[in-house]
Amino acid sequence: MTLDPIDQRLGAHVAADELLGLAWLVDDSNTVATGAIGHLDAARTTPVRTDTIFRISSMTKPLTAVAASILIEDGVIDPAEPVDRLLPELADRQVLTHPAAEITDTVAARRPITIDDLLTFRLGWGMDFTDFSPKPFDAACAELGLGAGPPTPAEMPPPDIWLARLGTLPLQFQPGERWLYHIGSAILGILIARAAGKPLSQFLSERVLDPLDMPDTGFSVAPGKLDRFGPHFVEVDGERVVFDPVDGQWSRPPVFEGGGDGLVSTLADFHRFARMLSGGGELDGTRILSERSFAAITTNHLTAEQIARGGPEPDGSAGWGYGVGVQLTDRPDGPRAGAYGWAGGLGSSWTSDGPVTAILLTNQMWNSAGPLPVFATFEQILGERSRLSGGV
Repeated sequence: MTLDPIDQRLGAHVAADELLGLAWLVDDSNTVATGAIGHLDAARTTPVRTDTIFRISSMTKPLTAVAASILIEDGVIDPAEPVDRLLPELADRQVLTHPAAEITDTVAARRPITIDDLLTFRLGWGMDFTDFSPKPFDAACAELGLGAGPPTPAEMPPPDIWLARLGTLPLQFQPGERWLYHIGSAILGILIARAAGKPLSQFLSERVLDPLDMPDTGFSVAPGKLDRFGPHFVEVDGERVVFDPVDGQWSRPPVFEGGGDGLVSTLADFHRFARMLSGGGELDGTRILSERSFAAITTNHLTAEQIARGGPEPDGSAGWGYGVGVQLTDRPDGPRAGAYGWAGGLGSSWTSDGPVTAILLTNQMWNSAGPLPVFATFEQILGERSRLSGGV
């Protein structure tokens, strides 16, 4: 494997001004290749490096799921138990009679929310990928300041206040009925902190980040590392504008440590996390998870009906494990059945497909149409490498 072909294919997107910069890694178990293309700033004075720190957004979700799985192994929580013991704010739920119903138009929940519901995103709250039309529930969330859209850690209320506000709202669907995106991980982060008796960041550092030697991963960037961190961009009305500056929301520890979208990381750090999972929960002699927990994370938990009603991929090709998407069928120009991973809406992607792991980190948010075209190119590269290496 050589760097040049991948650099050329990804660099074409930077040259076309689709985005300012990116860093990539492809590990086929025999060779690890990395590259950095473009710049961190709009003036194009600071090149992206392979050790640049990026906002990884929803690639936070797999780490939160691993943290919860550790507590399951420790016997502190049980996936089948209701969340009521640790999250009493969510006991005795009411459920909307219809997703578009008024907030007061409800019926009683048929059963409590379980920890497994949080892990599999079937708790009854979240983003419906099949219907983005405005609804009374969305307006109520906005009025309560619960956060919607791109992550804004500095604008979030403290976890206990956030959860108490959320608890005043009914569920959108009955527990266990539908796969709905994101909120499950945010709530799971609060549950982990309460179960562990310490902040999510501390538990994550003690049980995942420090054992795996991931020093650049966290909910903020330390002052001494800001030179490896750049602004983040979004396209608005055809113009690239700054979404978050270097000294913005990730330059200081947040009040709300978002288990769904709050982390920053690097190629090297996330590669170590991915290698741990590829090793069945172990890396370089350090075991983070049992193989049983690894299987639970990377195995689809959704029913065929739930996937058909709206799962992680619009074409129904993927299910959901614990915090990761799981590929159910071969994608013609991408990962094969059995691959797992996830992406972040701020412009990041990770997939492990058998012996191949691929990570792409960028400094530009997805646009209204979804991922930038560079991600489709990177998926093709992954698919090609996977097939050359024997797939899964």
